[in-house]
Amino acid sequence: MNLLPLLVLLVLFAINLPVAFAMAMAALTFFLQGSGPPMGIYVQRLVAAADSFPLLAVPFFILVGTIMNHAGITRRLLVLAEALVGHWRGGLAHANVALSTMMGGLSASANADAAMQAKMLGPEMVQRGYQPAFVAAITACSAVVTPIIPPGIGLIIYGFLADVSIGRLFIGGIVPGLLICAALMVATAIVAHKRNYQPVRERFVSGTELGAAFRDAGWALTIPVFILVGIRFGIFTPTEAGAMTVVYATLVGIFAHGELKLKDAPTILLETVLATSTVMLIICAAGAFGFYMAWERIPPQLAALLATLTEDPWLLLFFINVLLLGIGMLLEGTAALILLAPILVPVVAKLGIDPVHFGLVIVVNLTIGAVTPPVGTLMYTTTTILGTSLQDFVRESWPFVLALLFVLALITYVPALVLFLPNLLMG
Repeated sequence: MNLLPLLVLLVLFAINLPVAFAMAMAALTFFLQGSGPPMGIYVQRLVAAADSFPLLAVPFFILVGTIMNHAGITRRLLVLAEALVGHWRGGLAHANVALSTMMGGLSASANADAAMQAKMLGPEMVQRGYQPAFVAAITACSAVVTPIIPPGIGLIIYGFLADVSIGRLFIGGIVPGLLICAALMVATAIVAHKRNYQPVRERFVSGTELGAAFRDAGWALTIPVFILVGIRFGIFTPTEAGAMTVVYATLVGIFAHGELKLKDAPTILLETVLATSTVMLIICAAGAFGFYMAWERIPPQLAALLATLTEDPWLLLFFINVLLLGIGMLLEGTAALILLAPILVPVVAKLGIDPVHFGLVIVVNLTIGAVTPPVGTLMYTTTTILGTSLQDFVRESWPFVLALLFVLALITYVPALVLFLPNLLMG
């Protein structure tokens, strides 16, 4: 077995080279050795990885999230979130979590959600007495829910890699996403009570104010319903849902809200291209590296090794969760998902673990890694925008990380939480 590219990859990770370049360079060393396939295959594998109809959903849903920010949809959702939970102690922190949950049905990207909320809600929270590190921590941890509530980019990529119904994955993410929201709100309530964080308002809003908030956010709230109903009844595929949602969100921004202008188009497209290119570059590099692993038969050998550890599916899930949590701390989530899903899915399938259930476990697990050092992307995004240190972030984030781990354990060992809705709605 040729392990040189794998060793090169670990060294490049250790020197903090960007993930996409590290995987591309490590794969290149395999082709340069001359004992394997010709060099032309390397370029072919880089390009072929992006030649996928399901992956077209990625830029579409990223574009939807960008359009929402420019169309006033995000702001209206924040007003609704404040109306619902602003009377609780630590009301703005609760609103932060509620907004991420609402955004989960719209933006599909945890990093996009964290950056948007850190810029829009972060300064207001700091001004009202919340510590910047706490604001960064709750913003990063609440963004974990965004790719779990459908649609989620991680679920799209997993479905593509594991040949699993993306529609079932989308519907399977609803209950875990709501559980994450509830767990984070409990953690927020405990911290807010201890620190005496004040509510936004003294009492729950009146029925008139709540009705007005729902009316203003009504068009935004129809977007996830539009996606799920369309997929459930076969009106469009998840990829086509992305394209249709772009059109839908654009029409809402132009005609319903009147805030989306033609002059916004260049900015929207630029933000979308930059976000999409980051994800797709990783996917292309992972395609070339994945070819090396397949050529050397590394995935089936690792799968066989994992299978020898235990034949108990619940114990195996425990080992896999520990492995994923460790890898999630060291490797960007999308890259880890692309590298590990082809290895792990055959192992869990052999022991009778449903691939939809496992898909939510692996995506939630690796997304949690985005809030932990040393390479957590959500951690770096929020601390950079809010100007706080990583040490303070880690100190403030541990109650929320514990809440996330509790939900991870819950969905790992209670598969019905993931599978009930897909089985009910899609058979």
